[in-house]
Amino acid sequence: QVQLVESGGGLVQPGGSLRLSCAASGSGLSIYTMGWYRQAPGKQRESVAFSAKGGITNYAASVKGRFTISRDNAKNTVYLQMNSLQPEDTAVYYCHVVDVRATGYWGQGTQVTVSS
Repeated sequence: QVQLVESGGGLVQPGGSLRLSCAASGSGLSIYTMGWYRQAPGKQRESVAFSAKGGITNYAASVKGRFTISRDNAKNTVYLQMNSLQPEDTAVYYCHVVDVRATGYWGQGTQVTVSS
């Protein structure tokens, strides 16, 4: 069974920064992509960024230039460095991992609130 443990959410003022982490574990786990989604109140869950094996990364237009995704393959951990945060970034952020068999897994979610 695959388990994803997220950390790093919280309350930050506009213009501030936060770093999210997500560590994946499980017997025989072989990861293809690791990424982050977010869901704001009353809105659909949307992709924020993902990192595929081999170094390919992709960002939502709304976060490009402000957020950076990185991963430590040895630790099966993905990070999301979020800079210049704005109130519209307020959401629950979910880690998402896809293994080499194309099975997807979700983290429990971590709240990010940007407010003065």
